[in-house]
Amino acid sequence: MPGDSFFHRLDPRTKILGLFLYGVGILGAPGPVGTYFLGSLSLIATGASGLPVRFLWRQLKPLIFFLVAILTLEALLIPGIELVHMGPLVISREGLYQGLTAAGRVLFLLVAAFLLTATTSPLNLARGLQHLLQPGRKLKLPAEELSLMLTLALRFVPTLLEEAERISKAQAARGFSLEGENLFKKGMGLLPLLVPLFVSTLKRAEDLAQALEARGYQPGSVRTQIRPLKMRWPDYLFLAVNFLLAGLALIWH
Repeated sequence: MPGDSFFHRLDPRTKILGLFLYGVGILGAPGPVGTYFLGSLSLIATGASGLPVRFLWRQLKPLIFFLVAILTLEALLIPGIELVHMGPLVISREGLYQGLTAAGRVLFLLVAAFLLTATTSPLNLARGLQHLLQPGRKLKLPAEELSLMLTLALRFVPTLLEEAERISKAQAARGFSLEGENLFKKGMGLLPLLVPLFVSTLKRAEDLAQALEARGYQPGSVRTQIRPLKMRWPDYLFLAVNFLLAGLALIWH
């Protein structure tokens, strides 16, 4: 999502490394107090970047069931001091404590990842990843190829979704419906959608490969960039803050 906030202007390498350090801090923070304290920073950063709350909610809404399942299973399966007793089900204090911690870690890591992808264009994200993988060239790590793969994958996600919607509407126009069917039949009913989508994807991949060859693409070639990435003092400040948070979380742990 375009914008001109502090996070939009950061170097993509800074945001990728910052997400890694923030993840270390979230996973290393002991208990729900530390986890939710660090997690609140990601929510504040999302608000400061000017991203609409409804857009964040739209991304997280499908995962609510998964987060509730984590909390419930931890609360029921970890033994400890009994808090709630409902027949054979017992919710322990330790289980609830661990459940809140685990669900919070997943939730706030997703918020931080959303902040990264929402304030960074796919092209800049791929360029940042390519620069970070450059030291791996000595170990024959194909940094340029991995960056190209990431760029193409992000580029064709909307195209594949549009293709899937077109195929689905075409089948619905021919009377195809899975309403009222059981789970197994619904799973088998996805084949008429997946098979043409898979064939279409292979055809697009073949056309793309021929286009790359026609333009003289050579794997492993080092290329210059029209807009080289350059880190400034806000980038170093952002990394220092994330490094400090990760270090304090590990020491606290």
